[in-house]
Amino acid sequence: MKEITLEELQKLPKKSYALIDVRSEDLTNYGTIPGAKVISPEELNEENNSQIAEIPTDKKIIMFCQIGKKTQDLELDTYASVKDRDCYSLAGGYMAYLQAELNKMDTEDKQKKAEESIQKKFHKQLFTPFAKACKTYKLINEGDHIAVCISGGKDSMLMAKLFQEIQKHRQVSFKITFLVMDPGYNKENRELIEANCKALGIPATIFESTIFDTVDTIEKSPCYLCARMRRGYLYSKAKELGCNKIALGHHFDDVIETVLMGMLYGGQIQTMMPKLHSTNFEGMELIRPLYLVRESDICAWRDYNNLHFLQCACHFTETCSTCHEDGTTASKRLETKKLIAELKKTNPFVEANIFKSMENVNIDTVITYKKKGKRINFLDEY
Repeated sequence: MKEITLEELQKLPKKSYALIDVRSEDLTNYGTIPGAKVISPEELNEENNSQIAEIPTDKKIIMFCQIGKKTQDLELDTYASVKDRDCYSLAGGYMAYLQAELNKMDTEDKQKKAEESIQKKFHKQLFTPFAKACKTYKLINEGDHIAVCISGGKDSMLMAKLFQEIQKHRQVSFKITFLVMDPGYNKENRELIEANCKALGIPATIFESTIFDTVDTIEKSPCYLCARMRRGYLYSKAKELGCNKIALGHHFDDVIETVLMGMLYGGQIQTMMPKLHSTNFEGMELIRPLYLVRESDICAWRDYNNLHFLQCACHFTETCSTCHEDGTTASKRLETKKLIAELKKTNPFVEANIFKSMENVNIDTVITYKKKGKRINFLDEY
């Protein structure tokens, strides 16, 4: 497909073209270029696609994916709805747009607005549940040195700002190191993380690994292996820097989705714990301070501040598919997210009930359970 750069696009009259985002739903949920229609490659192959039909034939069609690779390789003759249209691939894709937006940022104003929004507009939705989780689950203790792990996404970036905020309250004396691991990001993704840290006033310590190159050749469960390796590298580097804890950005919705996914796809009942002792790194602990924070509130904060973050930056993103931080595939997590949303239509308390179910387990009514690795059957004490 013919290519057009962002600079060339910006010189065109806005009424002369239409933008088409061909990325997967889990990516477009995190943002798209304003005014773009979201149409998957499968939908492009529909001969009478209604969204394409709405675009006047004299308009150029500008398609974009995450980094421009997928749209550039599209063979238009095989897509019924656009084969006779004047189509272009946006060079660099959505990442090119994000980088341009970051270059326009006034970093001092961006940091000030983001911090004020946490202190005022989103205090109840973000800081209050963050502080409550820290207190309820005893996540922060006197003398702690916490490695706040930043992946580049909205959750970990917000978590970093919340740690800065709670440290101002001085109720507990603890140290923070903002830790970013580069597992092999492409240039654009690395620059986006660095630009966001600078814009938000987060003094990040960045170290590198070759995880992406390692898992690129793995066919079975590469996302799971990647997640395990990333956590191991983070523990190791954090310990090297004198930290006794690592903080990850999993939120309330991650927790309840994990509960359901374990039942539906793993045949087990388990939850994502608010804190864990490391089994491989003595003296190290993992904490999840966003445990009670809702994803919708994180998104609202992001959008209010006009912030643009990474979702997934692995090599698989080049083909516009993604994985989650805990190694689950985005498609299964998105499927579970949709299921919860559907259940909520008839039961507005479904999310809270899923969460509470993990706090109200009655062992007397469980056939078999595990404790410290030992399998216990109800018949053992019947």
